[in-house]
Amino acid sequence: MSGPIGFGARPTTPDAWVRDGKPQPRAEIHTARLTVDITPELRGRIKVAAFRKGVTMAALLRALLEDRFPEGEGR
Repeated sequence: MSGPIGFGARPTTPDAWVRDGKPQPRAEIHTARLTVDITPELRGRIKVAAFRKGVTMAALLRALLEDRFPEGEGR
């Protein structure tokens, strides 16, 4: 696959749908959105914990997920 895929375009091969997992330079790291339903109370506790640590909720949750699911564990 060469170059970025345009809006609404789909990869042409099955292999193009999945990233190869090789480390990429910071500017080229792709992320995926994950939606999880939680209670407002839990959201509040996460928000307060993130504020106390001086990070965003997203950064806090990413760190927690990285700790819980280290790279290479699922392979």
